[in-house]
Amino acid sequence: MSSSLMSSPPATEEIRQGFAAFPTGVTVITGLDATLAPIGITISSFNTVSLNPPLILWSIAQQSPLAAAFAKGAKHIIHVLNHAQEDLAITFAKRSTNQFTHVNHQLNRSGIPFIQDCAAHFECETVAVYPGGDHLIILAEIHDLAHDLTKAPLLFHRSQLSGLKSTNK
Repeated sequence: MSSSLMSSPPATEEIRQGFAAFPTGVTVITGLDATLAPIGITISSFNTVSLNPPLILWSIAQQSPLAAAFAKGAKHIIHVLNHAQEDLAITFAKRSTNQFTHVNHQLNRSGIPFIQDCAAHFECETVAVYPGGDHLIILAEIHDLAHDLTKAPLLFHRSQLSGLKSTNK
């Protein structure tokens, strides 16, 4: 691995490989589209921002047909998947009209799908959207949350999904 400063930007594939060295948690974010139909997308770009006010950020490709559903004021739920929910990550990574058909979920007060058995979930509202290269950075305020300490997270590393074993008894 070279640590010298580069004179030209690295190639896209080189950047992908570098990012792949950093394991991330896997989330599914659910919301409603313009017709109020439920939508969901798998995202691994999720970060805490602030405790007061409680803020998180995540990003979505500008070209995504779902991007408009997460505009300022949009409500959504961020589900932190547990180590046994790899199938959900794959289901929501693909665009289809019947994503929720075989997913254990219920609708919350706002009509947003709430996926059962996750390691954690955050009910949020988008407070700002910022351009970030080929993505949009979504800044959201947390209005409600829950977590289950007995469920270990699902991770994404080197283009592979894997889970951690829970250390809590």
